[in-house]
Amino acid sequence: MDLRSVTVGMPVSDLRRAVEWYQRVFALAEPDLEPADGVVEFRLGSIWLQLGEEPTARSGAEVVTRFDVADVAAERERLVGLGVEVGALEHVPGAVDYFDFADPDGNRLSFYTELPWG
Repeated sequence: MDLRSVTVGMPVSDLRRAVEWYQRVFALAEPDLEPADGVVEFRLGSIWLQLGEEPTARSGAEVVTRFDVADVAAERERLVGLGVEVGALEHVPGAVDYFDFADPDGNRLSFYTELPWG
């Protein structure tokens, strides 16, 4: 198998509101693609984040989309400054520091920074 890219789809109830929220939280410009009505995509590093206006009801299974950032503590403080509700900064010795948060539709997200091994 030769995987060449990954697209993560997020259901949103109000596409305009979601685009504005993701632009603020991820410090993004305009969407990179609008492949169909009610769908926009942002290129984030090596993945595509796809926001699609569709029902946001949950099936019971919760997925968390996690993003590696250079300085998770600084990103947490930046989001707090933007008024985003964020969880505590968690520390897993020898592995990662991370925090969780959610978008306005309840899609679970997380930022983390890998720690040096050993």
